[in-house]
Amino acid sequence: MIRNNMHISKQFLIVVFIILTCCLVGCKAQKRQVAQFKADDGIIVGFSQIGAESAWRTCNTRSVQDAAAEKGVQLVYDNAEQKQENQIKALHSFIAYQVDVIVFVPIVTDGWDNVLQEARDAGIPVLVTDRKIDVEDQSLYAGFIGTDSLKEGRNAGLFLLDKFEDSREHFEATGDYINIVEMFGTEGSSVALGRAEGFREILETHPEFRIIYSKSGDFLRSRGYELAVEFLDMYEDIDVIFSHNDGMTLGAIEAMEERGIRPGTDIVIVTIDAQQAAIDALREGKVNCVIECNPKTGVEIIKLAERLAAGENIPRLQYVHEEVFYETDDLSLIEPRGY
Repeated sequence: MIRNNMHISKQFLIVVFIILTCCLVGCKAQKRQVAQFKADDGIIVGFSQIGAESAWRTCNTRSVQDAAAEKGVQLVYDNAEQKQENQIKALHSFIAYQVDVIVFVPIVTDGWDNVLQEARDAGIPVLVTDRKIDVEDQSLYAGFIGTDSLKEGRNAGLFLLDKFEDSREHFEATGDYINIVEMFGTEGSSVALGRAEGFREILETHPEFRIIYSKSGDFLRSRGYELAVEFLDMYEDIDVIFSHNDGMTLGAIEAMEERGIRPGTDIVIVTIDAQQAAIDALREGKVNCVIECNPKTGVEIIKLAERLAAGENIPRLQYVHEEVFYETDDLSLIEPRGY
């Protein structure tokens, strides 16, 4: 546990942090929030989130906040607004104000070595969540908890093998291809890289499948719409859309319907996240397969943070449970997603 004098010092610094942050953010106060603190014995966790770009991300943040409140953990929350420089500044602030544990969702894989070295020098353990990082010294962070993006990509590929099983021989015999467009996630993010790698791993021995277009949509619905407008103008023969998240998928569906193209019928759609809107689209036949990326990791994150604050070791790698929802499932059994 934290000694009383150290705890008082941290509380004082956190109060100063809140005051300075409020002064600095000004009109951005709605976007960059810092938790309020009470004088209790709970540990202090600095949590840096990449943004609030989707219902999935909002749910992920809320999950951590709710779990912290439930356990009496004091959470310093920062929204990086999709900018790595903001996130690095937040981590520097957490170090300066002596939080007990740092938890962060890295926007991209690279560029974290220096700030994580500073955290280690300050004796503050770091937990990485949702997206992975690439550092020279793996001991700079205590562990990772999140989703298995490689498996998510594999599941997308496996669905297509099953979906086109009856027609693959025709494509092989005629020399035609099953043409795929891919809406890629944020460039340099581990989830986008993992989903792309897993997807290709499954299809690489099936040359009848061909990726004719792959471009980043930054996991944004607006960009999904823009990409769909682009690839629908470029190609007449599209068989599959593989989207790295539901936000981009919903944007693409909007663009398709504007042109009279029937999503899920004229073009097979595979999407990742399992937001309620995507499950609704699956029920309506507009999406053919939804792969879950579970955002509700807060309880496990806070448990791991408490263990780290107590000086315990944690698993280096921990994946959360995820499901796959198919068009052939009894979709009435899917419970409300909550995001």
